[in-house]
Amino acid sequence: MWVKIFCLLAILLVCGPGAAAGELPRADPEAAGMSTIGLQRLNDVMRAHVDAGDIQGAVTAVARFGKVVHLEAYGMLDVEKQIPMPRDAIFRMASSTKPVLGVAAMIMFDEGLMQPVDPVSRYIPEFSDMQVAVLKDPDDEDISPRFVRRNNVPPHRLVPAQRDVTLHHLLTHTSGLVSNGLGAAVRERYQRTPEDALADVIPRLGSVPLDFQPGTRWAYSAGTGHNVVSHVIEIVSGQSFDVFLKKRVFEPLGMKDTYFNVPPEKENRRVVIHGRDMSRWRRGPTRYFSASGGLSSTAEDFLRFEQMLVHQGTLFGERIISAGAVDMMSSNQVADLYRGLYGNQEGGGFGYTVGVQLAQADSKPRRRQGAFGWGGAFGTRSWTDPALELTAVLMLQQPHRQTQADFERAVYEAVVE
Repeated sequence: MWVKIFCLLAILLVCGPGAAAGELPRADPEAAGMSTIGLQRLNDVMRAHVDAGDIQGAVTAVARFGKVVHLEAYGMLDVEKQIPMPRDAIFRMASSTKPVLGVAAMIMFDEGLMQPVDPVSRYIPEFSDMQVAVLKDPDDEDISPRFVRRNNVPPHRLVPAQRDVTLHHLLTHTSGLVSNGLGAAVRERYQRTPEDALADVIPRLGSVPLDFQPGTRWAYSAGTGHNVVSHVIEIVSGQSFDVFLKKRVFEPLGMKDTYFNVPPEKENRRVVIHGRDMSRWRRGPTRYFSASGGLSSTAEDFLRFEQMLVHQGTLFGERIISAGAVDMMSSNQVADLYRGLYGNQEGGGFGYTVGVQLAQADSKPRRRQGAFGWGGAFGTRSWTDPALELTAVLMLQQPHRQTQADFERAVYEAVVE
C-alpha cells in the first residue's frame, strides 16, 4: 500500500500539476515567459473586434515553453439565439486542415512507405502522361496565364508535362493541378455525390490539364492537390484517411473534438456562422475526407497539434513524427517561388503544407524567422514559432484580416524576452 502511495507521489512530483497524460500543462504567464498584462491586452483586442461587429466571436489559445498560458472565448456561438461562445466551441477549419495532412505525409515519409520525389502515377496510374494547358498563340512558346476565369477562356492548346507530378509538387502547391489557371478553367467538371469517397474522385483528376509545368510556379490548389496526397496515403496505408488520422494523429494527441463528421451529440457546440449562407455545407455525413479543408475542431485540439510540432514531433510521450520530419515540413521547399497567396508577400517561403517565415518583414512584433503555420477561409489560423517555443491558435468563423493581424501582434507583444 505504502509503495503505491510513494510511487504516485513520485509521479506527481516529476510531472507537476496538470501534466498528466492527455492534459496540456498550464502555467501563470510569467512562469512561461509571457506577460499577464500583455495577454489582458490580447483579450481587450478580441473583445473590441466583437463589439465592432467585425467578428461574431472567437476562441484564442497561446502556449509557451510547453505551458498553456491563455485560453479564452469571446462573443457568440449563435448570434440569433444569443448563445455565448464556449472555450470548447467547434469551428469549421477549412484550409487549416492542410497542416494535418502535412503531418500525415511526414508519418509516411518517416516510415519509408512513400517519399516526396515519388511520382503520383506510381500510386494512381491515371496521373501518367499529364498535359499542361497553354495559350494557342504564339504556337512556338508555351505560355500558361496565371489566372483564368471559366467564363472567359482564351484560345488554348495542350502540351505534354515535362516532368511527372510528384508528392512534393502537391504538398508545396507547385503541381499546377486545379490552381485557378487555364487548365482548371477548361477541365471537365465532375459533380461529386454524397456517396463519393476519395477513391471515386481522385483518379479522375489525372485527365485534368495542369495550369503550368510542374515545379515552375507556386499557385494555391485550394481544394484539390492535397486531397490527392491523402488518397495516396489511403492506398499505401490500407486505411481510409479519416481512420488513419484518428489512429496516428488525433488519438495519440488527445484531439478528442476533431472530425470530418462531427457526431450528433457535439453539434450543439458547432459555431453557427452568422451572415453567411452555409447550405452547401449542410449535406449530412461525408465519405469524402478532404485533406484540403474538411475538418472541424476546437482551439485546444489545434493547440495540441501545434504543441506536438514545437516539441519536435512528440507530445505526452508519443512520437508522431521525427524531429527531421518536422524540420522538413517547416523548411522552405520552393526556393523563391512563394510570394504569398496574393503574390505580394515578402520574407516568406513554403514548406510541406505550411507557410514559413524566412525573415522578419518589419520592426513590428510579428512572427520570427522559422515560424510556420497556415489558416483557413473561415478565419482560423495557427502557427508554431520554434525560436520562442511559442504556439498560438486563433479560431474565427469570419475571415477578418485586421482581427487576425491584431491577434498575432498582441501575442508577440505579450512575449517576455
